[in-house]
Amino acid sequence: MTTTSVTQTGRASDGAAGRVPAAPARRRPPGAASTWTAVGFAAPLLAYLAVFYAYPLWRNIDLSVHDYTVRAFVLGNPDFVGIEKYLEVFSSNAFPTALANTALFTIVSIAFQYAIGLGLAVFFHANFRLSNLLRALFLVPWLLPLIVSASTWAWMLNSDHGIVNSVVQAFGGEQINWLTSPDTALTSVIIANIWLGIPFNLVILHAGLQQIPAEVYEAASLDGASAWQQFWRITFPLLRPVSGITLLLGFIYTLKVVDVIWIMTTGGPGNASLTLAVWSYREAFGTGQPDFSPAAAIGNLLIVIALVFGFVHVRMQRSWEKS
Repeated sequence: MTTTSVTQTGRASDGAAGRVPAAPARRRPPGAASTWTAVGFAAPLLAYLAVFYAYPLWRNIDLSVHDYTVRAFVLGNPDFVGIEKYLEVFSSNAFPTALANTALFTIVSIAFQYAIGLGLAVFFHANFRLSNLLRALFLVPWLLPLIVSASTWAWMLNSDHGIVNSVVQAFGGEQINWLTSPDTALTSVIIANIWLGIPFNLVILHAGLQQIPAEVYEAASLDGASAWQQFWRITFPLLRPVSGITLLLGFIYTLKVVDVIWIMTTGGPGNASLTLAVWSYREAFGTGQPDFSPAAAIGNLLIVIALVFGFVHVRMQRSWEKS
């Protein structure tokens, strides 16, 4: 028994000693997993930006520096012209009018949209009875398709049987050619665009008001601050970051408005309501003889203007955060 046990123990020891130790598992570098995870999450976004932003931008630049007629567009053999199309746009008789109309259309629209939207946001911030229902009704213009809204405004402002002229004449006024007169065409599309943009400002600014603590207003009331003082000294300053992004987005959206103006006036009569965005669309698709290169040049000019104001906003935002 003793000999057998020793022998078995010895063989067991010899077997244990003769085993080949298992190879240690390979370990990845500490940051490799997180790097590949980040790449995996970023890949769809980068692909989206490349397909829907980078490529269209490059294609637009390519269109503007070549002479793309319909024949050249189909055959793919346009002549390189450099900045000739940009010079053609800048020297056009329509450029000063389009630039001035764009500035007026954008500034007036944004000013009224923001002012009315802010007033409504403060009004609905009180949370009175039926406030949610009324606020939802104010969103209807934002939910309607733009072609429906623009067509409705075109019908309302029709010179012969529009409801606006009917009301004006009912009070003893004269017929106004809202859409066919050079004096009122731009005003008409501005009014329609203001109506369309108010809900966006209402929603964003109302959300910003929800972030202001109620204790701040309670402290101001205890100190004897009036409603106007509370708005000017509390609401408006604390709402400044939200107001900045609202105005920036409103500027970009208004700068590229085409459908409303095109449906109501097609940029006319003449060039009375012509903006840069409408001019670009008209050059490319609205004349029956497409001229893609000037249209692309005008589009690139709009992109530059939007980028300039975007950088200005970022600079102002940083200065606000530091102060």
